[in-house]
Amino acid sequence: MTSTPTASPDNADQESTATTENKLAARIARELENEVIDRHWPIGEVLGSETALRERFGVSRAVFREAVRLVEHHQVGRMRRGPNGGLVVTAPDAGPATRALVIYLEYLGTSVDDLLEARLLLEPLAARLATEQISEEGIAALREQLAAEEQLLGFGSGRDDEIHTRLATLSGNPVLALFTEVSIRLTYRYARTRRISRSAADAATADAHRRHTEIVDAIISGDVAAAETRVVSHLADVQEWLLAHRARSSREAQPLREPAEASGRKLAEVVAERLHDDIAADGWQIGSVFGSEADLLERYDVSRAVLREAVRLLEHHSVARMRRGPGGGLLVETPDPTASIRTMALYLDYQGLTGQDLRVVREAVELGCIKAAAEVPTALTAERLGSVLERGVHGDESGDRFHAELVDLAGNPVLSLFLRIITELWSRHSRAERPPAPAVAEEVRRVHKAILDAIVSGDTGIARHRMRRHLQALDTWWH
Repeated sequence: MTSTPTASPDNADQESTATTENKLAARIARELENEVIDRHWPIGEVLGSETALRERFGVSRAVFREAVRLVEHHQVGRMRRGPNGGLVVTAPDAGPATRALVIYLEYLGTSVDDLLEARLLLEPLAARLATEQISEEGIAALREQLAAEEQLLGFGSGRDDEIHTRLATLSGNPVLALFTEVSIRLTYRYARTRRISRSAADAATADAHRRHTEIVDAIISGDVAAAETRVVSHLADVQEWLLAHRARSSREAQPLREPAEASGRKLAEVVAERLHDDIAADGWQIGSVFGSEADLLERYDVSRAVLREAVRLLEHHSVARMRRGPGGGLLVETPDPTASIRTMALYLDYQGLTGQDLRVVREAVELGCIKAAAEVPTALTAERLGSVLERGVHGDESGDRFHAELVDLAGNPVLSLFLRIITELWSRHSRAERPPAPAVAEEVRRVHKAILDAIVSGDTGIARHRMRRHLQALDTWWH
């Protein structure tokens, strides 16, 4: 039996100090990010010089620079050197975080059924909203997309799902647009692992184009019911096709290169993306060394400075970390989506969404999960949600854990991830209400208990009604 080495007192003290400094840096980063939110994203403005901000927070240069690194990773700001330098507010880009979440969902072993269940909850809603507010410019955009699809028919190449992201954008709801983008990218990666003949691929593409045309026709004519029904029917076809063409899992697939614009991106971001893909394609060997620094420098043909910046990005997303010393190298870790979730939440805030935008999507997710949770054995539902209610008395007055546990009961990792993004954003906009007054906390707990009672009794209609009213009431917490 191999013994576990005991850390020396000096090492333990160093690790404790590092942990304390990291927590302090994370707190400062969040304060800076909240300041940007409160000031409504003044792009290009300088929040302060390094010296001024260090004095303001009373921290060392090392702690402050780690805080800035987090702010930069979340794409809220960047440090500009030289005269008139300082922490500059930037416009965020959800691209890297979107890719990280897609690969994380692959790592979890997300099934086709999980993926399509999430899409069936969100995309009919997007079609309804788009139909209700479509403009002539929107109609022109949809027709242009259909024409681009038609040009590719019979060539066996190109993607035929861009119409879905276009519809989500036309819904006017940034949350729907972002979640649809994540879902579409994951669907694309699944589809790329299917081995089918050229003729079968052409037939599938032609059928998808026909379905898309029918959906767009319904939207243009203002027929909400037809638009929703046709989206549901089309997604059912997509699910059937993916299941009928089962192949190796995407974790075993070769590296997948999604269409991406490299122009304007830092080389370190491109290298981090390639490393991320290659680690996933290698089967995500947790605890193994993917390669030494020397190996990686040769494999990716970049400078040491670029590689180390790329590795810092991977470390931020808990994909891998560089271990120094003998036997060292890029150590593969269990991925953690927390950093990407925070980036997504900040990106959505920058998009200027409203509490109504967020509630509409949250309602679709949680009402769908109530239906799924009702199929879980009653005893398990009562035990897990009841336990959360009891723990809530001791510190979770907002009730976030109840909602998270309900979604987890449904067993869909895509929906669980989406709810975490929603909750993160909700928490940033309800800071003034946390913790709520004791009477409010007790009312939240009472409503949660009523929802649980309805689920356990098998009355999903009442459970969904109570949840809908509850989420509407939470709108008052949005600032």
